[in-house]
Amino acid sequence: MQVTETLNEGLKRAYSITVTAAELDATVNTKLVEAQPEVEMKGFRKGKVPMAMLKKQFGDRLMGEAMQESIDGAMNKHFEETGDRPAMQPDVKMTNEDWKAGDDVNVDMTYEKLPEIPEVDLSAIKLEKMIVKADEASIDEALANLAETAQDFKARKAGSKAKDGDQVVMAFVGKVDGEAFDGGSAEDYPLVLGSNSFIPGFEEQLVGVKAGEEKAVTVSFPAEYQAEHLAGKEAVFDCTIVEVKEPVAA
Repeated sequence: MQVTETLNEGLKRAYSITVTAAELDATVNTKLVEAQPEVEMKGFRKGKVPMAMLKKQFGDRLMGEAMQESIDGAMNKHFEETGDRPAMQPDVKMTNEDWKAGDDVNVDMTYEKLPEIPEVDLSAIKLEKMIVKADEASIDEALANLAETAQDFKARKAGSKAKDGDQVVMAFVGKVDGEAFDGGSAEDYPLVLGSNSFIPGFEEQLVGVKAGEEKAVTVSFPAEYQAEHLAGKEAVFDCTIVEVKEPVAA
């Protein structure tokens, strides 16, 4: 077997691998000898089938295995000897595609090796512990944000009107030119009035609604709205209010 370097440029490597016909034949014969004791064939006792007949019967299949094993073995030996570590699976191609029994097998292997990482004396590295002292205003702001995130709500009394800051649980269907559009419908959707999480003008129109009430909310999508087919268009959302809830202090 012969391995010849054909490219050594930066991290790029290429090699030509040749497995001789004699090496392949020897590998096939070894496999046949190993298998012979277990082979049964009509007209022969187990383990007594002549080698020539075994080779005729199984030689082609074993030749394919011998090729693969020889090439894999050459690659593994190459990486062990060079210490190269491919960044990705090497590209391996058989160059003599018109191969026939008795020919050598020629293969090209290309890959990019991982760069060598030098050893670093970590004992020489000094780390500085960074300490950040937060002022009272920053602490208060963080606590306020945390409280807002953990905000809970409880149902208002029956007949109560929704106020800014309340949570309105509703079902809605959005329509443009009288036709419902994708992504414009929901069931039991919890919307906090004043959170500005919906289209501008939507939440303000729900202030004062009650549980069980139906409300048509008319808004216009912004001209720069991400869904181009809705950008700048007027939409009507038919809303059914399921429940009105008031915020509970965290």
